[in-house]
Amino acid sequence: MVKIQEVAKLAGVSLTTVSHVINHRDRVSPALRAKVEEAIDKLGYVPNRQAQSLRTGRTNVIAIMIPDICAPYYTEMVRAMQTALVDDGVDTLIYNTDVPGGHSEDHGHTYLKQIKTKGVDGLIVADAALHRIQHELAEVKIPTVFVGNLPSRSVDSIEQDGFASAYRMGEYLVSKGHKRIAHVTGPSFFNMSMLRQAGFERALKDGGVAMEDDLRYEGSFLPPSGYEAVDWLVERHGDDLPSAIFFASSRMARAALAGFADRGISVPGDIAVASYDIYEELADLRPRLTTIGVSPSDLGSGAIELLNERIAGYDGTPRQVVLPATLEIHETA
Repeated sequence: MVKIQEVAKLAGVSLTTVSHVINHRDRVSPALRAKVEEAIDKLGYVPNRQAQSLRTGRTNVIAIMIPDICAPYYTEMVRAMQTALVDDGVDTLIYNTDVPGGHSEDHGHTYLKQIKTKGVDGLIVADAALHRIQHELAEVKIPTVFVGNLPSRSVDSIEQDGFASAYRMGEYLVSKGHKRIAHVTGPSFFNMSMLRQAGFERALKDGGVAMEDDLRYEGSFLPPSGYEAVDWLVERHGDDLPSAIFFASSRMARAALAGFADRGISVPGDIAVASYDIYEELADLRPRLTTIGVSPSDLGSGAIELLNERIAGYDGTPRQVVLPATLEIHETA
């Protein structure tokens, strides 16, 4: 096994300089850094992580809790987090909370217990359902950032303003002349869902458009409920469809587009479709969805920035960062 002393000898530098390079510290000139990196490559040197941990008190590992890594929204978010961490040599442990055998809240309890024993440097929780265990997050005693709305403000959080963003989409649809608008909400037990619903329906009210109870359907944020919402809408209003429909998540809206197509209902000809959430994969959809939201990449990289500051020693009161949403107008509405 190649030792750090051999790297220092080949590069013609001190052990301290090699250590600075390995630990990504900014105390080395570009020329010296290049010499050390060349020696590392030539010798095939691999740093001893255990020894580094003993020396620094850090493991260079953070835990990330998300509902589903296979969902494009969270795939994009985690990729942004890992991109922000790679230059610092930090690894990630990914915990999927929405897996068979229980609701994400149940898995959240279990994973938090596991994470406490892993010796991770920090934790990012990006599952909106876990706002219900927010007091446990404050007791983890690990630098923690919550991605989403956290009423207790018990730890640092980064979010989008669900009320204001959904209000803006409601304003847009009203401005397009829509008088009957259906609304597929998220689950009523999510704080985030309630904020989006309140914002959207307030915009309709302010614009003089009544939100009919018979045009409101509670979805799950997941694709199946988007398709089911189309069944519900056609069953109840097949002969008199509303002119527009707003989905609280783009995953539901994508499935709904397939549902409308299967029934020969034209979008936007017969009904306009808009949704909440923006992520890269939506650009491949035809017709392209009109959406509003914040890029998951921005939320992910912002969460890492907050977490790094905590790990580095910031011990102030929990911070709340709210990112502005973008309205993307495309073919569906």
